Amino acid sequence: MKNWYYLLSVGRGLDERAPNYLKQAIGWSYHAPYAGHDGIQLAIGQVFDHKSDHLFPYYRDMLTCLSAGLSAEEIILNGISKATDLASGGRHMSNHFAKPEWNIHNVSSCTGNHTLHAVGVARAMKKYNHPGVSISSQGESSVSEGYCYEAINGASNEKLPVIFVFQDNDYGISVPKCDQTANKRVADNFSGFLNLKIIHCDGKDIHDSIKAMQEAKKHCLEIGEPVIVHAKCVRIGAHSNSDKHELYRDEKELADALAQDPLVHFKKKLLADKSFTAAELEEIEAKAAKHILDAHKLAVSAPNPDPNSVHDFVVAPAHQSEKYPDGTHSEGGEPSKFIDAINSTLKAEFRRNQDTFIWGQDMANKEKGGIFNVSKGMQKEFGKERVFNAPIAEDFILGTANGFSRFNKNIRVVVEGAEFADYFWPAMEQLVETSHEYWRTNGQFSPNVLIRLASGGYIGGGLYHSQNIEGTLCTFPGLRVVVPAFADDAAGLIRTAMRSEGPTLFLEPKALYNAKQAMTPIPEDFEVPFGKARVRNEGTDLSIFTYGNTVHHCLECAVKLEEEGFSVEVVDLRSLNPLDHEGILASVKKTNRALVVHEDKLFAGFGGEVSSFINENAFELLDAPVKRVGSEYTPVGFNRILEREILINTAKITAAAKEVLSY
Repeated sequence: MKNWYYLLSVGRGLDERAPNYLKQAIGWSYHAPYAGHDGIQLAIGQVFDHKSDHLFPYYRDMLTCLSAGLSAEEIILNGISKATDLASGGRHMSNHFAKPEWNIHNVSSCTGNHTLHAVGVARAMKKYNHPGVSISSQGESSVSEGYCYEAINGASNEKLPVIFVFQDNDYGISVPKCDQTANKRVADNFSGFLNLKIIHCDGKDIHDSIKAMQEAKKHCLEIGEPVIVHAKCVRIGAHSNSDKHELYRDEKELADALAQDPLVHFKKKLLADKSFTAAELEEIEAKAAKHILDAHKLAVSAPNPDPNSVHDFVVAPAHQSEKYPDGTHSEGGEPSKFIDAINSTLKAEFRRNQDTFIWGQDMANKEKGGIFNVSKGMQKEFGKERVFNAPIAEDFILGTANGFSRFNKNIRVVVEGAEFADYFWPAMEQLVETSHEYWRTNGQFSPNVLIRLASGGYIGGGLYHSQNIEGTLCTFPGLRVVVPAFADDAAGLIRTAMRSEGPTLFLEPKALYNAKQAMTPIPEDFEVPFGKARVRNEGTDLSIFTYGNTVHHCLECAVKLEEEGFSVEVVDLRSLNPLDHEGILASVKKTNRALVVHEDKLFAGFGGEVSSFINENAFELLDAPVKRVGSEYTPVGFNRILEREILINTAKITAAAKEVLSY
């Protein structure tokens, strides 16, 4: 109890001191005071064991992190965004405390999304027979987010060792709880879930909170089921230092909240029980105050982030092939189908690395392996522990992959992010999260996840089955985006992605799965490096830059134009992010004319990036303006007549090529 009172005193001292740093223009521009949550936050930290558990705190969890082992100096370093901040080196928002080496994770500002990461790491704990629990903490209002429901549903279905803590202070910023949910206690929304224990406690009461968290951890470890701990708290202060709570809370409510101060009540109890004398408690308080002052002196003198470091840790390290440095080969032999290239490479990499897993929608059921049977035979060979189905919840699929990969650096997760790329949008928040993990944690963590998406049209699929999304995906720093057009590149890029660190989006033009024109021989253990284009047809009069389905249309165009006396070079970009800038310039230097072709809509499509790069860096080499060809600015229609009108084809590309050649 002496230690508890010391932690409570240090925490409250920091909580009250934090706004002063902003007033003095030192930092801590975002601070969410925790006063009123003292009991449950102390309890979370006290049951957490950094040697076996994983903790995902939210932005109000200052005392939680202190109780879990962070020092006052480490808290202040985060608050004033110093280079030595353990969480992010000043890259992430203040009040986002973390200590990755102790499994106290750096979570984002997107409230509640870390529930999925907590479930993911709990899944890894279970699969690796690791004796620990994953703890996710959040406010009650963030439970309204859909991914919180998906996280709890998945954890209960898989019977995972996760403790979901809801710190209920009746408000989501200024929104009262009654506007969030019909139940007075948010945890009751989950009362019908099987394999889920719900514990209610007084989050203001230290002993009741400790008892609840101990019971929750015991149940997780012994029964192997998730637990919700619903802690009733009170928010004494405003939501944050930018919130004026007097605009929506009257004087009586504010006075009532202050009257429930957990620290004041705990102190009174310690004195009433004669556990300590007033002098002894004052001595503890003085020790806490000195600790804060000493921590302050150390933190303010710590170095600030170096502005020259902004490009550090944007993209995680990629695997480098010694045998195929440029991703080309001269292999003969029997050609393989595009779909077989992916399937055989996945299996080869699963045999190579026992810490490789794959999951997604409709992934494995008896003889079926995905909507297109790309993962056929994988569950039979590698078992349900490594190859399994996920709920129809795209953000759950990707969010748990993020969490799962945290368990150890050898893990590689492959997810079928959606049955069709068009259905991937629900996962976008988790994709954004995944994209900046490496940068946000200052290089301490990157999700080693390969995201497979069946992309593009020419199959008569219509809406949600024929769109292209690479133009959107390439706008996020930290993501690699590749689009193969031939079987050998499909094999080589997927192998490189599975051997690399960090997230890669692997877009599979589904019209090519069984297409004869995409078949090629594939060397054993073939690899294709990121950021390396491949010249599929040599030429001297015109360079066509393209990728995916339209590579084949462009090759047909090159043949037609050759019959008319023109020499056309077709450059298959295959890697969009990173992009082969050197390869693009080398081709333009040779032909002095450029045509950029992509299947996506012309307006705002990825080809605009290629075109602008050529204009900015090779303008003086050009004998004609750079021209682009893309699909109509409409959704892709279902009827084949509409699809043909909307999507580009060989004739449209050839007409554009002639315009550039005749300029």
